[in-house]
Amino acid sequence: MIRAYLLDDEPLAVDRLRRLLGATGRVEIAGSSTDPDEALAFLRAHDVDLLFLDIQMPGLTGFELLERLERDVAVIFTTAYDRYAIDAFTVNSIDYLLKPIEPERLDRALDKAERMTAPRAAGATTAPRDIRALAREVAAALSPSRKLERIASRVGERTTILDVARVTHFLSKDKLTFAVVDGREHVVDFTLSELEARLDPRRFARIHRATIVNIPLVQELFPAVDGGVLVRLKDGRKTELAVARDRVRDLKDRLGI
Repeated sequence: MIRAYLLDDEPLAVDRLRRLLGATGRVEIAGSSTDPDEALAFLRAHDVDLLFLDIQMPGLTGFELLERLERDVAVIFTTAYDRYAIDAFTVNSIDYLLKPIEPERLDRALDKAERMTAPRAAGATTAPRDIRALAREVAAALSPSRKLERIASRVGERTTILDVARVTHFLSKDKLTFAVVDGREHVVDFTLSELEARLDPRRFARIHRATIVNIPLVQELFPAVDGGVLVRLKDGRKTELAVARDRVRDLKDRLGI
């Protein structure tokens, strides 16, 4: 039996896929969700053989979720958008299913899944494909127009245009979001979640629920006195930012360490 997890932001799509998989008698469903963040937490804590993954979801796309995983996982993408097919195979997915999923097409995808997951179950020692790094590149290229290059800070009647490449980090405090440039904080009309979706993921990383950092402007990564991890920025002020424990591995991957 293939142990699988299902993620789709549409509850009806999850229910339909669950019924289709149950009818095959070939899959044990380890869990399912309509929330990408909930799914990410589950997948970080549990091993599965196969992930059925929607691509276009609010908050996180399927590619972005894969990029945040701390390990590789076999994937069958499910989507209503045919244009994502090439992107799906770019990240070495097992297969790609166009909604509404047909039973015959699902069976063929499961055939491929069994062939590709069997070597891993038998203890094969071939090097895993870095699906997260590939997914990062695809997520960045998926919608080039969405990436912010400039951002406005409005205070009263004055509007300041900031070059995003010069922003050392974004932070949230006192129910406001700030872009920090040369040590100066500028209020911006975005939440951190909105910024995370709009910024180039090759350049910016969420390191804390209240902080997004400009990766090329990170100078050092070192232990904090409380046992956590801090980054020091190349901003001439040696600004230090806390890194959430569950985001340390991702940041190290981004920094190549």
